[in-house]
Amino acid sequence: MSDEIMTLKEVADYLKLAEKTAYRLAAEGKLPGFKVGGSWRFKAADIERWIEEQKKKETE
Repeated sequence: MSDEIMTLKEVADYLKLAEKTAYRLAAEGKLPGFKVGGSWRFKAADIERWIEEQKKKETE
């Protein structure tokens, strides 16, 4: 992963989530993303970092 920009569908597929779930997490500020013209976009590096943070939370 790098500075690649991912769509909501790509992030949902990558995380094995329903698109609605990924949208809700992003809208609630729980998934790092930003909007471009009303559509959610995500930096792949931010998603990788978020995954690592979630793994740390589970082990605490």
